[in-house]
Amino acid sequence: MFSVIIVPDGCRGLEAQHRLEPGHTLRFGRTAPTGSGLALSHPAVACAAGEITATGAFWILTNFSSDQTYLVENPEGAGEHIRVAPGRADAPVPFEFARVRLCAGESGAGCGFDVLAPRHDYLASADSLVGGSRSRGKRAAALLPEGAQAGGTQGERNRREGGIGPPAEGVTGGAAEDRTQGWSFDPFPRPYPLDHTCHYFLVLAALCEASLRGDAAPVPDVVELTERLRPVWPDVSPAAVAWNIDYLRLKLRLRAPDAAESVCEALVRFALRFDLVQEAQLAVLDSGLAHAGAGWESRAGAY
Repeated sequence: MFSVIIVPDGCRGLEAQHRLEPGHTLRFGRTAPTGSGLALSHPAVACAAGEITATGAFWILTNFSSDQTYLVENPEGAGEHIRVAPGRADAPVPFEFARVRLCAGESGAGCGFDVLAPRHDYLASADSLVGGSRSRGKRAAALLPEGAQAGGTQGERNRREGGIGPPAEGVTGGAAEDRTQGWSFDPFPRPYPLDHTCHYFLVLAALCEASLRGDAAPVPDVVELTERLRPVWPDVSPAAVAWNIDYLRLKLRLRAPDAAESVCEALVRFALRFDLVQEAQLAVLDSGLAHAGAGWESRAGAY
Protein backbone atom coordinates (compact mmCIF):
# COMPACT_ATOMS: atom_id res chain seq x y z
CA MET A 1 0.00 0.00 0.00
CA PHE A 2 1.45 3.37 -1.01
CA SER A 3 2.07 5.92 1.72
CA VAL A 4 3.18 9.01 -0.25
CA ILE A 5 1.74 10.66 -3.36
CA ILE A 6 3.79 13.23 -5.31
CA VAL A 7 1.67 15.52 -7.47
CA PRO A 8 3.55 17.64 -10.06
CA ASP A 9 2.27 21.10 -10.95
CA GLY A 10 -0.37 20.91 -13.65
CA CYS A 11 -1.24 17.28 -12.82
CA ARG A 12 -4.75 16.42 -13.96
CA GLY A 13 -4.83 12.66 -13.65
CA LEU A 14 -3.53 9.58 -11.88
CA GLU A 15 -1.06 8.78 -14.65
CA ALA A 16 0.97 11.93 -13.87
CA GLN A 17 1.28 11.19 -10.15
CA HIS A 18 4.05 9.27 -8.42
CA ARG A 19 2.88 6.90 -5.68
CA LEU A 20 5.48 5.46 -3.33
CA GLU A 21 5.26 2.49 -1.02
CA PRO A 22 7.23 2.56 2.26
CA GLY A 23 10.95 2.30 1.58
CA HIS A 24 10.71 3.43 -2.06
CA THR A 25 12.49 6.54 -3.36
CA LEU A 26 11.74 9.09 -6.08
CA ARG A 27 14.47 11.38 -7.46
CA PHE A 28 13.59 14.77 -8.93
CA GLY A 29 15.45 17.36 -10.96
CA ARG A 30 15.65 19.14 -14.30
CA THR A 31 16.90 16.00 -16.05
CA ALA A 32 15.31 13.27 -13.96
CA PRO A 33 15.11 9.95 -15.87
CA THR A 34 11.83 9.56 -17.75
CA GLY A 35 9.54 7.04 -16.09
CA SER A 36 11.63 6.66 -12.94
CA GLY A 37 11.80 10.22 -11.61
CA LEU A 38 10.12 13.60 -11.53
CA ALA A 39 11.34 16.01 -14.21
CA LEU A 40 10.97 19.74 -13.49
CA SER A 41 11.52 21.96 -16.51
CA HIS A 42 12.74 25.09 -14.76
CA PRO A 43 16.19 26.59 -15.49
CA ALA A 44 16.84 27.30 -11.80
CA VAL A 45 16.35 23.66 -10.79
CA ALA A 46 19.49 21.55 -10.63
CA CYS A 47 19.81 18.58 -12.98
CA ALA A 48 19.83 16.30 -9.93
CA ALA A 49 17.92 18.30 -7.32
CA GLY A 50 16.99 15.79 -4.65
CA GLU A 51 15.00 12.75 -3.69
CA ILE A 52 11.98 11.75 -1.61
CA THR A 53 11.79 8.51 0.36
CA ALA A 54 8.50 7.19 1.71
CA THR A 55 8.06 5.64 5.14
CA GLY A 56 4.95 4.24 6.78
CA ALA A 57 3.54 7.50 8.15
CA PHE A 58 5.75 10.32 6.84
CA TRP A 59 8.46 10.99 4.25
CA ILE A 60 12.01 12.28 4.13
CA LEU A 61 13.59 14.78 1.75
CA THR A 62 17.23 14.94 0.66
CA ASN A 63 18.57 18.13 -0.95
CA PHE A 64 21.26 17.41 -3.55
CA SER A 65 21.81 21.11 -4.28
CA SER A 66 25.00 22.79 -3.07
CA ASP A 67 23.55 26.31 -2.91
CA GLN A 68 19.73 26.22 -2.80
CA THR A 69 17.54 25.82 0.28
CA TYR A 70 14.23 24.03 -0.26
CA LEU A 71 11.10 25.23 1.52
CA VAL A 72 8.45 22.70 2.59
CA GLU A 73 5.16 24.37 3.54
CA ASN A 74 2.12 22.98 5.31
CA PRO A 75 -0.82 24.56 3.44
CA GLU A 76 -3.18 23.60 6.29
CA GLY A 77 -0.89 24.98 8.99
CA ALA A 78 -1.27 28.77 8.79
CA GLY A 79 2.34 29.42 7.79
CA GLU A 80 3.96 26.31 9.27
CA HIS A 81 7.01 25.29 7.24
CA ILE A 82 10.48 23.76 7.39
CA ARG A 83 13.67 24.62 5.49
CA VAL A 84 15.92 21.93 4.05
CA ALA A 85 19.45 23.32 3.72
CA PRO A 86 21.80 22.58 0.80
CA GLY A 87 23.23 19.09 1.09
CA ARG A 88 20.84 18.12 3.89
CA ALA A 89 20.16 14.37 3.84
CA ASP A 90 17.03 12.59 5.08
CA ALA A 91 15.15 15.58 6.51
CA PRO A 92 11.87 14.23 7.96
CA VAL A 93 8.67 15.99 6.85
CA PRO A 94 5.75 15.57 9.29
CA PHE A 95 3.00 17.22 7.23
CA GLU A 96 0.08 15.29 5.76
CA PHE A 97 -0.18 17.94 3.02
CA ALA A 98 2.99 19.65 1.82
CA ARG A 99 4.12 22.05 -0.87
CA VAL A 100 7.80 21.70 -1.81
CA ARG A 101 9.23 24.93 -3.22
CA LEU A 102 12.58 24.48 -4.95
CA CYS A 103 13.08 28.03 -6.21
CA ALA A 104 11.25 31.33 -6.44
CA GLY A 105 10.03 32.70 -9.75
CA GLU A 106 9.65 36.23 -11.00
CA SER A 107 5.91 36.11 -10.37
CA GLY A 108 6.38 34.47 -6.97
CA ALA A 109 5.00 31.09 -8.08
CA GLY A 110 8.40 29.48 -8.54
CA CYS A 111 8.84 25.77 -9.14
CA GLY A 112 7.82 22.87 -6.97
CA PHE A 113 5.31 20.11 -6.39
CA ASP A 114 2.81 18.83 -3.82
CA VAL A 115 3.27 15.81 -1.58
CA LEU A 116 0.44 13.99 0.20
CA ALA A 117 0.88 11.49 3.03
CA PRO A 118 -2.60 9.99 3.54
CA ARG A 119 -1.39 7.32 5.96
CA HIS A 120 -0.81 9.71 8.86
CA ASP A 121 -2.01 8.01 12.04
CA TYR A 122 -3.50 9.59 15.17
CA LEU A 123 -3.73 7.93 18.56
CA ALA A 124 -7.09 7.15 20.08
CA SER A 125 -7.48 9.09 23.32
CA ALA A 126 -8.30 7.44 26.61
CA ASP A 127 -11.29 9.76 27.01
CA SER A 128 -12.87 8.58 23.77
CA LEU A 129 -12.24 4.97 24.69
CA VAL A 130 -13.77 5.42 28.15
CA GLY A 131 -16.80 7.17 26.70
CA GLY A 132 -17.27 4.50 24.07
CA SER A 133 -16.86 1.71 26.63
CA ARG A 134 -19.39 3.28 28.97
CA SER A 135 -21.88 3.75 26.19
CA ARG A 136 -21.49 0.18 25.01
CA GLY A 137 -21.62 -1.03 28.61
CA LYS A 138 -24.95 0.69 29.25
CA ARG A 139 -26.44 -0.80 26.11
CA ALA A 140 -25.14 -4.25 27.05
CA ALA A 141 -26.40 -3.94 30.63
CA ALA A 142 -29.89 -3.17 29.41
CA LEU A 143 -29.97 -6.56 27.70
CA LEU A 144 -28.89 -8.55 30.79
CA PRO A 145 -31.40 -10.19 33.13
CA GLU A 146 -32.20 -7.94 36.07
CA GLY A 147 -30.42 -10.12 38.61
CA ALA A 148 -27.31 -10.45 36.48
CA GLN A 149 -26.57 -6.75 36.17
CA ALA A 150 -25.12 -6.42 39.67
CA GLY A 151 -25.04 -10.04 40.84
CA GLY A 152 -22.61 -12.92 40.45
CA THR A 153 -19.39 -13.80 42.18
CA GLN A 154 -16.43 -11.42 42.34
CA GLY A 155 -14.59 -13.57 39.79
CA GLU A 156 -17.52 -13.42 37.39
CA ARG A 157 -17.73 -9.67 37.79
CA ASN A 158 -14.01 -9.38 37.13
CA ARG A 159 -14.28 -11.41 33.96
CA ARG A 160 -17.16 -9.25 32.77
CA GLU A 161 -15.12 -6.15 33.56
CA GLY A 162 -12.06 -7.29 31.64
CA GLY A 163 -10.13 -8.96 34.48
CA ILE A 164 -9.03 -5.71 36.13
CA GLY A 165 -9.33 -6.94 39.72
CA PRO A 166 -11.65 -5.79 42.51
CA PRO A 167 -13.59 -2.54 42.06
CA ALA A 168 -12.01 0.64 43.39
CA GLU A 169 -13.12 1.79 46.81
CA GLY A 170 -16.57 3.33 46.70
CA VAL A 171 -17.41 1.71 43.36
CA THR A 172 -20.16 -0.89 43.30
CA GLY A 173 -19.12 -3.97 41.40
CA GLY A 174 -20.97 -4.99 38.26
CA ALA A 175 -22.51 -1.69 37.23
CA ALA A 176 -22.02 -1.26 33.48
CA GLU A 177 -21.19 2.44 33.77
CA ASP A 178 -18.28 1.64 36.13
CA ARG A 179 -16.52 -0.87 33.88
CA THR A 180 -13.70 1.51 32.97
CA GLN A 181 -12.72 2.42 36.54
CA GLY A 182 -9.02 1.80 37.04
CA TRP A 183 -8.28 0.92 33.43
CA SER A 184 -4.87 1.75 32.00
CA PHE A 185 -4.81 2.56 28.28
CA ASP A 186 -1.89 1.97 25.98
CA PRO A 187 -1.87 4.34 22.99
CA PHE A 188 -2.65 2.79 19.63
CA PRO A 189 -3.56 4.24 16.23
CA ARG A 190 -7.15 4.93 15.32
CA PRO A 191 -8.38 2.55 12.62
CA TYR A 192 -9.47 5.50 10.44
CA PRO A 193 -7.24 8.48 11.36
CA LEU A 194 -8.64 11.91 10.55
CA ASP A 195 -7.08 15.27 11.37
CA HIS A 196 -9.87 17.47 12.70
CA THR A 197 -7.89 20.63 11.84
CA CYS A 198 -7.89 19.91 8.08
CA HIS A 199 -10.37 21.05 5.47
CA TYR A 200 -11.32 17.50 4.59
CA PHE A 201 -12.87 17.11 8.05
CA LEU A 202 -14.94 20.25 7.45
CA VAL A 203 -16.24 18.68 4.25
CA LEU A 204 -16.99 15.36 5.95
CA ALA A 205 -18.82 17.13 8.80
CA ALA A 206 -20.95 19.06 6.30
CA LEU A 207 -21.74 15.83 4.44
CA CYS A 208 -22.89 14.13 7.66
CA GLU A 209 -24.65 17.13 9.21
CA ALA A 210 -28.20 16.34 8.12
CA SER A 211 -27.99 12.69 9.15
CA LEU A 212 -26.48 13.49 12.55
CA ARG A 213 -29.16 16.09 13.28
CA GLY A 214 -31.94 13.67 12.31
CA ASP A 215 -32.87 15.59 9.18
CA ALA A 216 -34.35 13.54 6.34
CA ALA A 217 -32.74 15.79 3.70
CA PRO A 218 -30.66 14.03 1.03
CA VAL A 219 -26.85 14.08 1.14
CA PRO A 220 -25.72 17.50 -0.19
CA ASP A 221 -23.93 17.79 -3.51
CA VAL A 222 -20.73 19.75 -4.21
CA VAL A 223 -22.53 23.05 -4.87
CA GLU A 224 -24.61 22.78 -1.68
CA LEU A 225 -21.53 21.86 0.34
CA THR A 226 -19.69 24.89 -1.04
CA GLU A 227 -22.44 27.25 0.09
CA ARG A 228 -22.73 25.56 3.50
CA LEU A 229 -18.98 25.93 4.14
CA ARG A 230 -18.50 29.46 2.86
CA PRO A 231 -19.16 31.20 6.24
CA VAL A 232 -16.28 29.29 7.88
CA TRP A 233 -14.13 28.79 4.77
CA PRO A 234 -14.31 32.05 2.76
CA ASP A 235 -12.02 30.82 -0.05
CA VAL A 236 -13.94 27.60 -0.61
CA SER A 237 -14.75 26.63 -4.20
CA PRO A 238 -16.53 23.66 -5.81
CA ALA A 239 -13.14 22.43 -7.07
CA ALA A 240 -11.70 22.49 -3.53
CA VAL A 241 -14.73 20.64 -2.14
CA ALA A 242 -14.53 18.02 -4.89
CA TRP A 243 -10.80 17.60 -4.21
CA ASN A 244 -11.43 16.98 -0.52
CA ILE A 245 -14.16 14.45 -1.29
CA ASP A 246 -11.75 12.54 -3.54
CA TYR A 247 -9.04 12.74 -0.88
CA LEU A 248 -11.39 11.39 1.80
CA ARG A 249 -12.22 8.44 -0.44
CA LEU A 250 -8.49 7.83 -0.89
CA LYS A 251 -7.58 8.28 2.78
CA LEU A 252 -10.38 6.04 4.03
CA ARG A 253 -9.60 3.50 1.29
CA LEU A 254 -13.16 3.31 0.06
CA ARG A 255 -13.88 1.24 -2.98
CA ALA A 256 -15.78 2.85 -5.83
CA PRO A 257 -19.49 2.89 -4.89
CA ASP A 258 -22.02 0.94 -6.91
CA ALA A 259 -24.20 2.58 -9.52
CA ALA A 260 -27.02 3.22 -7.04
CA GLU A 261 -24.84 5.20 -4.62
CA SER A 262 -22.76 8.34 -5.08
CA VAL A 263 -19.33 8.91 -3.59
CA CYS A 264 -20.81 11.42 -1.13
CA GLU A 265 -23.47 8.93 -0.01
CA ALA A 266 -20.82 6.24 0.42
CA LEU A 267 -18.70 8.59 2.56
CA VAL A 268 -21.65 9.46 4.79
CA ARG A 269 -22.61 5.82 5.26
CA PHE A 270 -19.02 4.87 6.10
CA ALA A 271 -18.46 7.83 8.45
CA LEU A 272 -21.66 7.19 10.41
CA ARG A 273 -21.01 3.47 10.62
CA PHE A 274 -17.61 3.99 12.27
CA ASP A 275 -18.44 7.20 14.23
CA LEU A 276 -15.88 9.26 12.29
CA VAL A 277 -18.04 12.34 12.85
CA GLN A 278 -20.19 12.84 15.94
CA GLU A 279 -22.91 15.38 16.56
CA ALA A 280 -20.79 17.39 19.02
CA GLN A 281 -18.14 17.82 16.31
CA LEU A 282 -20.60 19.64 14.05
CA ALA A 283 -19.60 22.78 15.96
CA VAL A 284 -16.70 23.05 13.50
CA LEU A 285 -19.28 24.12 10.89
CA ASP A 286 -19.99 27.24 12.95
CA SER A 287 -16.56 28.03 14.43
CA GLY A 288 -14.31 26.88 11.57
CA LEU A 289 -10.87 25.30 11.78
CA ALA A 290 -8.24 26.45 14.24
CA HIS A 291 -5.68 26.66 11.41
CA ALA A 292 -7.39 27.46 8.14
CA GLY A 293 -5.33 27.21 4.96
CA ALA A 294 -5.87 29.06 1.70
CA GLY A 295 -7.86 26.49 -0.25
CA TRP A 296 -4.80 25.12 -2.04
CA GLU A 297 -6.51 21.85 -3.00
CA SER A 298 -7.83 23.08 -6.35
CA ARG A 299 -4.24 23.30 -7.60
CA ALA A 300 -3.50 19.62 -7.00
CA GLY A 301 -5.75 18.26 -9.73
CA ALA A 302 -7.71 15.04 -9.81
CA TYR A 303 -7.07 12.21 -7.40
